[in-house]
Amino acid sequence: MLMIRFMRIGRKNQPSFKIVVTEKTKSSTGGRFVEDVGFYNPITKEKVLKPERLKYWISQGAQPTPTVSNLLISEKVIEGEKIPKHKKSKKPAETPAAQSTAVPAQIPTPQPSPSASAEATANKEATASVAEQLIESEGSSEPERPKVEEPKPAEQPPQVSPEEGK
Repeated sequence: MLMIRFMRIGRKNQPSFKIVVTEKTKSSTGGRFVEDVGFYNPITKEKVLKPERLKYWISQGAQPTPTVSNLLISEKVIEGEKIPKHKKSKKPAETPAAQSTAVPAQIPTPQPSPSASAEATANKEATASVAEQLIESEGSSEPERPKVEEPKPAEQPPQVSPEEGK
C-alpha cells in the first residue's frame, strides 16, 4: 500500500520535510521513495506542493498520513474535515451537571431460583471453612521446613606474632 508521508530532511533543530509517496512498509527515513510531491518547512511555514501529482496518487489508492492529510486540507488540495491531532479518550467525559440531571435507568434484575440460592450459600460456607483453616495454620500455606543447625566454625590455633617467636 502506498502512503503519502513526510520525510525529514534538514539539520539538527532545523527540521524541514519532503512530502513523498512511498510504500507503507518502507521507512520514510531510508531515502527510497516513489515520487517527491512537495516540501514543508515548519519553521518558516513554507509549503511547496504539486497538487496535480497529489491528486493522481490519491486516485491510485495512496493514503496520506493524518498530518499530511491535514496539510492538504488546509491548502485546499483535497476536501474534507481535518483529522484530530490527539485521539479522544475511550472514557466518556461527563460534566458534574450532566451527572446530576441524568436519571438512572431501571434495569429489571432476574430473580434467582431457590436451588441456586441454596448452592450459593453452600459455596460460601465451604469457602469460609477453608479460610478458617488457613488462618489457624499460622497464616502460611507452605509446609514446615525442618530446622537445620548451622555448623560452628572450627577453632583455629592461636596465631603467634613474629615478635613472640624470638
